[in-house]
Amino acid sequence: VQLQASGGGLVQTGGSLRLSCAASGRRFSNNGQAWFRQAPGKERELVATISWNGGRIFYADSVKGRFAISRDNAKNTVYLQMNSLKPEDTAVYYCAADKDRRFPVRNGNEYDYWGQGTQVTVSS
Repeated sequence: VQLQASGGGLVQTGGSLRLSCAASGRRFSNNGQAWFRQAPGKERELVATISWNGGRIFYADSVKGRFAISRDNAKNTVYLQMNSLKPEDTAVYYCAADKDRRFPVRNGNEYDYWGQGTQVTVSS
């Protein structure tokens, strides 16, 4: 089972990026999924999580109104659209998948599957 995160890069303040997390090896259409991030010297934090069918979504306060999580179960892929990026959004972003339909799962330690991370750098 593999979660492959992509789409990170270097962007200026106010810019946008779209992250993708493509799963292989099993289907996650019945699983909650999420994006986390970890900045240097900081703890990993939840960015957003989405229920198995996309019907429920939770965002961290720091990204509300700027980020949007979505999923395409037919493609076994989760997305994170990031707009109005700020320097404080700079971090390695990780996608994660839960083992079942629980929602919301905010603790990263409860996720069973993780992607390798993609670097997002926002310059001021």
